Amino acid sequence: MKFHSVFDALADTPAQSANLKLRAELLAHIQDTLADMDGTQAELACVCGLTQPRLNDLLQGKISKFSLDALVNINANLGMEVGLVFA
Repeated sequence: MKFHSVFDALADTPAQSANLKLRAELLAHIQDTLADMDGTQAELACVCGLTQPRLNDLLQGKISKFSLDALVNINANLGMEVGLVFA
């Protein structure tokens, strides 16, 4: 079976694939933003609105632990906006 992307291979439906792709993009963006910030994990967790263990999950890329809503909220807590492009 041939897949268009790794997300298609991991998901059972096109909707799940699209959700996973968006979560992966947001997670990577948040990780990059946090890497450029100064502060302890506790301080960064506070800025994100997370506990330190939850921030650690995010930094380790545990995507299954974060919904799309949660990642959008973290992004907003970091002072960034999320935009959509429909293709």
